[in-house]
Amino acid sequence: MHLPKKCSAFRVVLGALLLVALLQLLYLSFLSKFHGKQQRSRYSELFPGSGPGGGGAAHSSEKNSRKERLRYSLSSGGIFDHSGQYRVYKNLIQSDWTGPNVLTLATHTSLSNLHHLSDLAERWRNPISVAVFAHGQDVRLATALLYALGVLCPRVQALVDFHLVCLSGETASFPQQDHLHFAGLDDCAAVFSRLEAHRSRYENYALGVNVSYPNNLLRNVARGGTEASYVLVIDIDTVPSADLHQQFSAMVAGRQPAPDRVFVLPAFEIRHTRKMPATKAELVRLYQVGEVRPFYEELCPRCQAPSNYSRWVNGHVSEPPGALEVAYTLTWVDPWEPFYIGPRDVPLYDENFKQYGFNRISQACELHVAGYEFSVLSSAFLVHRGFKVQGEFHAKKDEENKRNRLLFRSFKEALKSKYPTSSRRC
Repeated sequence: MHLPKKCSAFRVVLGALLLVALLQLLYLSFLSKFHGKQQRSRYSELFPGSGPGGGGAAHSSEKNSRKERLRYSLSSGGIFDHSGQYRVYKNLIQSDWTGPNVLTLATHTSLSNLHHLSDLAERWRNPISVAVFAHGQDVRLATALLYALGVLCPRVQALVDFHLVCLSGETASFPQQDHLHFAGLDDCAAVFSRLEAHRSRYENYALGVNVSYPNNLLRNVARGGTEASYVLVIDIDTVPSADLHQQFSAMVAGRQPAPDRVFVLPAFEIRHTRKMPATKAELVRLYQVGEVRPFYEELCPRCQAPSNYSRWVNGHVSEPPGALEVAYTLTWVDPWEPFYIGPRDVPLYDENFKQYGFNRISQACELHVAGYEFSVLSSAFLVHRGFKVQGEFHAKKDEENKRNRLLFRSFKEALKSKYPTSSRRC
């Protein structure tokens, strides 16, 4: 008995479909195993010795050393700040830098803004001390990503020391079993991509209910993480002029600046679409066409105006840049809050100031009362990416500013007792 031709054709087609499906299953199985092998390999790159065989000793010894240094840093449980509200893990991740260093850049951030470190490290290319604040589930995530940055990013590995700050009731844990946070972190670009994806989680200082961003504590932690003779404290979303480290080191070489002098860098904002200027000549050209303007020009022009932008912009401009020098010296006036390079022993920031308002101006005020002079550098500057405009801040900004204004009044009164022989007031 012969089957109809239609039935035979149907069986052939069905068999072909089954064969295709079987081949697809085999292919997917192969991909899954291959992907799993890749993930195990990448995971063992982060944590040598965690997989079968643990890899060659010569290949993994450096990463094992990093793993053990992290484990040791976490084993201390951190230390509490003076208020007892925060836990500090100093030098959680340490760089490979071992050479001499005249000037360290110190900065602070939440996890939401840590992606800015990429541009900052690219521009600075010298030691950086970063204090990172995290809370809740972000403490685990921060620990994992800081470790990944230190292992997968050569420039970060070479230059950046990380310090982690969280609430006193929280603790950081060793992230070796945290496969979820490490999934997909193939290289340095992938780590910064993960940080970019995290950037919109919080708006400015709006970190959650009853969670205050301790900016001045973070500044002090970052400052305390370096033994350099001078420190430049900036916010992580600003970048300095190119070659500042080399130029400043050359300026102070062979001479000893007065211990009561700080060196001011005029601060600017630039439109998001513009390339960050590297030299004063580039910045002045953008300034003249309105693509760059003084920092906080719209929000608080009086906070930066004492830097005397017109005098600085119209001062000598050379291309290529000449030697860095002091352009002019100013006496502090209220409410100036300059960014500056200062000796590492200048007065600390007052850690009672948190969230928005008066956190930097309070420290500048104390420097004035303590007798410091403010010398503006001839060609060094800072630039913030994007214009600061009204309406882009978190909802409680004005409330925080009002509270910190009251705190600033009591702070100024306390300075009279702290510096009884000073004739200066602010």
